[in-house]
Amino acid sequence: MFRVKKALNHNTVIAIGMEDNREYLLIGKGVGFGKKVSERIEIPGGCTVYSLQEKTGRGSAMELVKGIDPVFLEIAEAVLKESERVFGRIDRSILFPMADHIAFAVKRIRNNEQISNPLTGDIRALFHMEYKTAEYIRPILMERLGVCIDEHEVGYIALHIHSAIENENVALSMQIAGTVRECIQLVEEETGKEIDVMSLSYNRLMNHVRYMAARALGGETIKLNMNDYMAKTFPDAFRLASIVCGHLECYLKRPLGEVEIGYLAMHIQRVVSDLDGVADSPGKG
Repeated sequence: MFRVKKALNHNTVIAIGMEDNREYLLIGKGVGFGKKVSERIEIPGGCTVYSLQEKTGRGSAMELVKGIDPVFLEIAEAVLKESERVFGRIDRSILFPMADHIAFAVKRIRNNEQISNPLTGDIRALFHMEYKTAEYIRPILMERLGVCIDEHEVGYIALHIHSAIENENVALSMQIAGTVRECIQLVEEETGKEIDVMSLSYNRLMNHVRYMAARALGGETIKLNMNDYMAKTFPDAFRLASIVCGHLECYLKRPLGEVEIGYLAMHIQRVVSDLDGVADSPGKG
């Protein structure tokens, strides 16, 4: 049972939990229609309840809710429901920073200040399902606000979705995408050839960097040491891997296991082998 504190619109209500006396955001069709302050209500079917005790990188959930047009809370809720359908259980506290981001994105678009993100292609490849799910917002924004969102903004929303399913913050996701982009650029410069971002070896490389960062943050290590073999057999790939690992360590402020260099070098060599038309196999790097 809840007591209405404020109806934001027909579909969103700030309410007090009768059992714990804490504030919550209720989002659901018609949940706020005709509701008066202090009125007691049960949670209707299809309604989602969010705690306003949450803290986000942009401040408390309550402060964010006060400054966001409730339509953006509803739109973020729709995206999260689609994300839950695709991925299963997710961290719904991402609603508040996602709604905040969508509000700023719409403001930018209306002011003709649309952003360009050089990592959008990498985000689309690295977080493919998250990106496809984020595209769910496009028809919603067009229908409700007459706003056409571009691929760069979709990419940022994909990162929010990723953080909701992987417990990985948006800044880290961006850094991983950036690290992969840097790695790819180094390989392209070394070989003088452009790498297909949709290739199998590219996706393997991206996922390897992603899990390499996760191992560093979780204090996990891998045991098999391939450094001597890779340094001797593929010295250029090993050198590039050393550079990339060093940059990732600086961002994470965590040491990477020394053996990570050899594994990353193997994935770099696979990309190089694909470019050279060599069969993609562990025996070839």
